[in-house]
Amino acid sequence: MPLVPKPFRALIIGSSGTIGSAFMELLEASPDCEVVWGLSRNSAQPINYQDLGTIESAAASLIQEGPFQLIINTIGVLHSEHWMPEKKLDDLNAEQLQILMQTNAIGPGLTIKHFSKLLDPAGSVMATLSAKVGSIEDNRLGGWFSYRASKAALNMLIKTASIEFARTKPNTALVALHPGTVNSRLSKPFKGEHIGRPALDAASDMLAVLLSLQKTDSGIFLSYSGEKLPW
Repeated sequence: MPLVPKPFRALIIGSSGTIGSAFMELLEASPDCEVVWGLSRNSAQPINYQDLGTIESAAASLIQEGPFQLIINTIGVLHSEHWMPEKKLDDLNAEQLQILMQTNAIGPGLTIKHFSKLLDPAGSVMATLSAKVGSIEDNRLGGWFSYRASKAALNMLIKTASIEFARTKPNTALVALHPGTVNSRLSKPFKGEHIGRPALDAASDMLAVLLSLQKTDSGIFLSYSGEKLPW
């Protein structure tokens, strides 16, 4: 039996981004979603991974609005106006590695810590967007050192937390979710507008997967298609 009941209450973290906005649009239109809250750097109670203190305060601001049966974190970074993913080891630098670790691993890890307190103990799903290139086993091309490492670190945080949740939150599925290539600002430098799918299509596929999860699915790495990916 799926963990997320009908109707359900949802929370999107990173709701102003391309994929986050698509999730908001889908859930606002869904007859099964009773209410959906969105958090971003620009929301009334902001969440900003460059200021890690905002994570706990944002979670605390929603205590009275819970519990939530579905929480999806879409925050992540691949590149900036100052740097792109590394093509070779000589491109590796401390600043880029630190920024990606903070945004793609430390921030999401602390988000799981604080926002998991808002989950419905009777049945809930918490998903964090990861990336297939963060799979150590699937790494065949090399490159993209900082992004791969930050997503691999995120995956380990999710897997480890899920083991604890099996004891403390047995009716919660905690998963890493790969969205595929989406037509977004993140993928634009890599021809994402040509090879990526529309964000609404990607969000729709991922939502269908999340709403079908059961207790035994906790602690796995999933693709938008529902395929189980190697860590």
